[in-house]
Amino acid sequence: MWTSIASLLALLSSSAALNIILTNDDSWASANIRAAYDALKADGHDVLLVGPAVQQSGKGGTFVLPTSNITAPGGEFNTVAVGAPYFGHDVKNPDLFYFNGTPAAAVVFGIDILAPIHFGSNPIDLVVSGPNEGQNNGPFTFTLSGTVGATYTAVERGIPAVAFSAGNGTHRSFTTNTGDTSDPANLAAQVVVNIVRALSNNVNVSQERLLPLGIGMSVNIPTFGPGINCTNPPSTFTRLTGGATVNQITLDPTTGFPVANNLEARGVNANINGVRDDPGETPTSAGCETAVSIFSVDYDAPERIAVPIQRRLRKNIRADNLP
Repeated sequence: MWTSIASLLALLSSSAALNIILTNDDSWASANIRAAYDALKADGHDVLLVGPAVQQSGKGGTFVLPTSNITAPGGEFNTVAVGAPYFGHDVKNPDLFYFNGTPAAAVVFGIDILAPIHFGSNPIDLVVSGPNEGQNNGPFTFTLSGTVGATYTAVERGIPAVAFSAGNGTHRSFTTNTGDTSDPANLAAQVVVNIVRALSNNVNVSQERLLPLGIGMSVNIPTFGPGINCTNPPSTFTRLTGGATVNQITLDPTTGFPVANNLEARGVNANINGVRDDPGETPTSAGCETAVSIFSVDYDAPERIAVPIQRRLRKNIRADNLP
């Protein structure tokens, strides 16, 4: 366990100024993403924000492009007028873009269309997704969370990416943030800055990647701040499995309709990869610790598991395409 982010950073001497695409699934106008933008800019990074025009939670990695301009009721929190172009930027800040698509599509639009204009010939060093309004724990979020979906989409494109998800989950406009350091959006933004700073410390991004090819990170921040019995959560290295939950259906005895419940299932918690001694991120971030998990977008089973299955199939199935 890290003693604390603050203690860790006290040991660090320098960090790189990065070219960052910032995205999320809660919209380009949420308090969390705007606080993260301000904090990353204040830490010296060049940040291009490209977020969905409207709330797009629960989209996972679905890739949906716009086929029309902005339709009723307009952009989230009335930030984009009905009939406006399918993408555009804040009139006061040309670094802040909305895009009328899913999170995965928004980050790719940022990578392919906006980044070459914004960064010129300079590469994108990092994609930051979030902080999401609510946690995204466990492998199940790979198919559910738009925040994580945008992250692994960037990793699939070969760009290092980190998903941030915060326990403080109120969906609200950036205009409600007064700038108080104790505001949950600003607290989460500071975690983003600290993790990015630690990741880039003493890294020459012109010669070295921030993360290996095909590798991303997922950071789950606990609920913390004023009035909560958690004020300065330390960070702990975790794995996606271990205490993770998926959906189970039961029938409501009164209405007879199906109800979704959390189930700590064996399949989702099979510790096939990852550092075996690391705790699971779900129980870790349920307390007063920030869970930091490292994931791969390679869905292949490990060779030690795949080869025996191949041998069994080869022995029992007669097929020309099984060597």
